[in-house]
Amino acid sequence: MTALRYVYAVCRPLSAPLQAQLTGVAGIPARQLEHHGLIAVLSLVPEADFAEEPLKEHLEDLEWRTATDRAHQNVIDALTGVTTPLPLRLGTVFRDDSGVRVMIEEREEDFRRALERLEGRVEWGVKVYVEEEAEQEAKEDGRPAARPASGRDCLRQRRTRTVAHQERWQKADEFARRLHERLSGYAEDSRLHAPQNASLSGACGRNVLNASYLVPRARSEEFVELVDRAEDDTPGMRVELTGPWAAYSFTGSSNCSAC
Repeated sequence: MTALRYVYAVCRPLSAPLQAQLTGVAGIPARQLEHHGLIAVLSLVPEADFAEEPLKEHLEDLEWRTATDRAHQNVIDALTGVTTPLPLRLGTVFRDDSGVRVMIEEREEDFRRALERLEGRVEWGVKVYVEEEAEQEAKEDGRPAARPASGRDCLRQRRTRTVAHQERWQKADEFARRLHERLSGYAEDSRLHAPQNASLSGACGRNVLNASYLVPRARSEEFVELVDRAEDDTPGMRVELTGPWAAYSFTGSSNCSAC
């Protein structure tokens, strides 16, 4: 059976071997390939599943893609704990070791520049959600809104809700803007992403901030404390922190998954 090279990331040489139990896609152990002083972390995967056409079909299978994405991320997370990896896109596959070496040579300058800039840094993700109005009202008074006594009362309630709705979103936008400014001032770099669609993400509430921050690993604890304190600033807002991740949003290389 022909084995292809599924590449997860490029990094500098590791000070210790990869964990023996570290497995990647399809449950296959990850290994290292060194070239020009850089390391490609990869797995030998079966051509029957990872050649161009079968891989394209598999990636359209949600269950297969989810499992593969989880395994891919598992390797990236393990690398992030010991080095600064430059993650490659899900499904980056080469025919043989020579193909991997050619890729490294073609992107060597970009890889080295990115590794120099990102060394010792990690990415943190911060999202701000505004709770649904009905959910927030229930928290505030613990009972459903009273039924209107008349048509005029109904119109008055509707106008009140409209004004409250507008003020609510204005307040949310201002909170998100202030938080982003505060975190960006602490981080070395930041990226604003498009708000997530609740129907796709499954998260409760409306997403008003979706950002990534590049932070020195040594200062991450202080960054986390900043985010934790922000949660108490405004009722009705939920701040979600994720990370630390490999610096997906800051690699600046066309071969990297964030680009």
